[in-house]
Amino acid sequence: MKKGSGKNRDKLEMLLWSIALPGFGQLLNGKYVKGIMFVFLEIIINVLGNFNEVIILSFHGNIQEAVQHTDYQWLMFYPCLYFFAMWDAYRDAEGVSRPYAFVPFVFAAYFVTVGLIFSPHFTIFGILIGPVWLPIIGLPIGLIVGGLIRWLLLKRMDSRNGM
Repeated sequence: MKKGSGKNRDKLEMLLWSIALPGFGQLLNGKYVKGIMFVFLEIIINVLGNFNEVIILSFHGNIQEAVQHTDYQWLMFYPCLYFFAMWDAYRDAEGVSRPYAFVPFVFAAYFVTVGLIFSPHFTIFGILIGPVWLPIIGLPIGLIVGGLIRWLLLKRMDSRNGM
């Protein structure tokens, strides 16, 4: 793990801080304008999408009420902003960048967005899943699909390079 100017710039650390709040990884990477922009956009989308209220209602089991309070027009921006901010912080951090490392981030954003789209009506065994839990269910699916596509792209790249 490299250290620069007393600051740990490890890819995992930047990724984890970006999961905590989009923009934190950029700030730690010294990309202040980009970091402030991501924090600002996260707050705007969060507030206008009523996301914190929706999270609280969902954790308390009030899924129908969470659906009613969700502003989908705003919240639809959140998954792409969130996963792009994570990827951007990861990419800019010190350490080896692996080919096609962005692909799982992209597919995670896609599948979380699709989960959000279907969340007002999608049920499992008659139980409404809602705008927090259905996108979360889509996350590992997106990561797996993205990981498989990345693996296929790497295999293709290896075969073209004669490996």
